[in-house]
Amino acid sequence: MGWQRKILRVDLTKGTAASEPLNMEWANLYLGERGLATKYLWENMDPKVDPMAPDNVLIFATGPLTGTMASTSGRYAVVTKGPLTGAIACSNSGGKFGAELKFAGYDLLVIHGRSPKPVYLHILDDQVEFLPAGEIWGTSVWHTEEWLKAHQQNPLLKVAAIGVAGERGVRFACIINDLHRAAGRSGVGAVMGSKNLKAIAVHGTVGVKVNDPKRFMQVVKETKAKLWDNDGRRELTELGTNAMIDSMQEFGGLPTRNFQAVQFDGYDKINPEAMMEAKPNGHRNLITNKACFGCTIACGRIAHIDKDHFTIVNRKEYWHASGGLEYETAFAFGPMVGVDDIDALTFAGYMMNEQGMDPISFGGTLAAAMELYEMGVITEKETDGVPLNFGNAEALTIMAEKTGKYEGFGQTLGLGSQRMCEKYGHPELSMSVKGQEFAGYDSRALQGMGLGYATSNRGACHLKQDTYDQDMEDQTGNGKAQPCKKSQDRIAVIDSTGLCLFTAGGWGMEGFRKQIDAACEGEWTRERLLEIGERIWNLERQFNLAAGFTAKDDTLPERLLKVPAPSGTAKGRVNELDKMLPEYYKLRGWTAKGVPTKKTLHRLGLA
Repeated sequence: MGWQRKILRVDLTKGTAASEPLNMEWANLYLGERGLATKYLWENMDPKVDPMAPDNVLIFATGPLTGTMASTSGRYAVVTKGPLTGAIACSNSGGKFGAELKFAGYDLLVIHGRSPKPVYLHILDDQVEFLPAGEIWGTSVWHTEEWLKAHQQNPLLKVAAIGVAGERGVRFACIINDLHRAAGRSGVGAVMGSKNLKAIAVHGTVGVKVNDPKRFMQVVKETKAKLWDNDGRRELTELGTNAMIDSMQEFGGLPTRNFQAVQFDGYDKINPEAMMEAKPNGHRNLITNKACFGCTIACGRIAHIDKDHFTIVNRKEYWHASGGLEYETAFAFGPMVGVDDIDALTFAGYMMNEQGMDPISFGGTLAAAMELYEMGVITEKETDGVPLNFGNAEALTIMAEKTGKYEGFGQTLGLGSQRMCEKYGHPELSMSVKGQEFAGYDSRALQGMGLGYATSNRGACHLKQDTYDQDMEDQTGNGKAQPCKKSQDRIAVIDSTGLCLFTAGGWGMEGFRKQIDAACEGEWTRERLLEIGERIWNLERQFNLAAGFTAKDDTLPERLLKVPAPSGTAKGRVNELDKMLPEYYKLRGWTAKGVPTKKTLHRLGLA
């Protein structure tokens, strides 16, 4: 139990959809969501295929705890080959869509091929339809969801959709569900667009069963109580993720102006206090917080823009509430591009939600463009007459909208920072790994984070490892390889459960283990789960190696390796990747060239 034991396989080229039994041998080895989808991807496609080709496979995956009574049980993942990186992509989202897909009776939705014309999938339990999407092709995510619910006369539909950015192949386009929750990284929305698939609308009535309901209810009660009493949970509920902006500012790990600085003078104009502060005209940016399906944290923010702000003064269509600033959005649209106008940041966030784009990659790409502009490499002739200097709030908002609609210089920004910087002859200005832009943590201050960035299978990512505590205590690379490796394995497990990573601080692995053990058949020990996490990490590595990646791709930009941090606790330091990486490879059971040994593969059942 826990699993529905059924997947839905869709072939868009042929226009067919059929359910088939879930491979339970794989489920027991990879658990669900991220892990199980990675196994299905590995077995169903050649890692060398072009990410935008019909042969790329797009998988929507739930976990065994998705849709259950467990706290934060709304998670699902989108796994495919990412067009931003060319590496395996695993993009995790919350909201309500994942639970609804599980309620319809499916653990995974495996999508092959490319539709001849734009379509959307309509799923009502075992009824699956391919319906024309011509009327909504070329429209926003917001319009698409409203249209689908009205057209199907079903307000209970849960929708995952792409905007124009995904249709037009913006390399960091994402998939938006429930209007402002996102499978956000690596360009999974562009893959969906390449398949002429505009949206998936699902309504399920099957429900979810667990192996031992009585024990599961008791464990859930215990874990919810433990989470509620946790200080980390309180901070997320009260302040949201954007509380991190104050911590990183004080520490000196807040990437500013494309990582040229590590602290930002205007941080206090865009932090949680600024979101809650009322202006003289009475406007307050933050309206309330919001929870995903089954969540007892509610870290999400709902905000609105001052009607007198230049972005919407004559645009009533944006006089409404939507997703507010989270840390990565605030960092990417604030310090990274030097802007401290909270309403401008919120408007740019609206553009990400409306057209479906990853704010981290957009902000990183715009920051690189701003540096190129200030160097004189890019001129206003190319930027549609918009001066792209750091700190220009109008430039931020204009380019967010242009990129979302794939217009003008927005088409160049839609390449992502790596391709854009290569186009202009300055690849060193792309602050990315494997083509994916960094999140809001400078790895000269957070050394272990730098190792995690360099070795992350999906490109630079702050969510696939956790050395935060060790980095805050010690600003050197000493001893960071082991916690990096261990946390990568642990998080691979959590990402495969169907629950949110933000519960980990309150539960530890034992909280996840108890819930899995009660929900699923068999005995689930800590050792078994951690081996699953290690297996997932190594299979992702195998996918990337088969796609053409090598140890040379496990690196950081020269700015972080050679230019010392100008201020903060790590002032004068560079990232010590050369010290950490060999130790990391050894701990992983890989060769000096970053290839898993036969012994490691055999031990994990991957040989």
